[in-house]
Amino acid sequence: MHDDARPEARPRRGAYLLPNLLTTGCLFSGFYAIVAAIDKNFAPAGMAVFVAMIFDGLDGRIARLTRTETHFGKEYDSLADMVAFGLAPAIVTYQWGVVRIAEYGREWERFGWLAAFFYAVAAALRLARFNARSATADKRYFEGLPSPSAAAVVAAFVWFSSNWREPGLVGLVAAFLVTVSAALLMVSSFSYPSFKQFDMDRRIKRAYMIIVPLFFVLIAIDPPTMLLSMFATYALSAPVLWVSRRIRRASRGTPATGSG
Repeated sequence: MHDDARPEARPRRGAYLLPNLLTTGCLFSGFYAIVAAIDKNFAPAGMAVFVAMIFDGLDGRIARLTRTETHFGKEYDSLADMVAFGLAPAIVTYQWGVVRIAEYGREWERFGWLAAFFYAVAAALRLARFNARSATADKRYFEGLPSPSAAAVVAAFVWFSSNWREPGLVGLVAAFLVTVSAALLMVSSFSYPSFKQFDMDRRIKRAYMIIVPLFFVLIAIDPPTMLLSMFATYALSAPVLWVSRRIRRASRGTPATGSG
């Protein structure tokens, strides 16, 4: 009788603390990436952004698993994301490229820091839009490229390019174009799969049991190249699918005037 009347046990205070500690790890990793970039240590700066992604992926899942989701935690997570995936990639790119590109003229220098600032603004807008629409949005998809994925593209490119002693004007322009492209995809309306509906209890296909470990092996062999390839593919997947759908619809319909 007493057992039936016992109220549902509340999570211990430590359970509430754990997700916020993981969010703090995300914030620290972003801060470290900024400091490493200022000290011209660009490979560790790129690595730190990916460490931030790990913490960011864990904090929400731990909060849901322990039923300790709070409004404070969501706000704290958003602020940490802005540092780790908004400011850190922008500053890493700025520190890596602007000083070098300035050697080619003041106009190129201006282009470099404007590209870095535009990325930071786009990340802020992306996070604000996500927070404003999170209650009604389809959980299966993200509207626009998620800020962690955009940060991964930028950080992986700089990490990959940090081995270049002198990338030259072409390499520097490419870095800033990658940064601008990632920013534009963040504020776009393209739909990206969120993978939040993945069921861990569902039987896993045998092919996945081979592919997933293979990815980890390839990443271990050449981290920046593989990470850049993976996240660039994810970033480009939505616009490529959008273009392919437009082409299929156009081929089924009436040809446009003047198309011959």
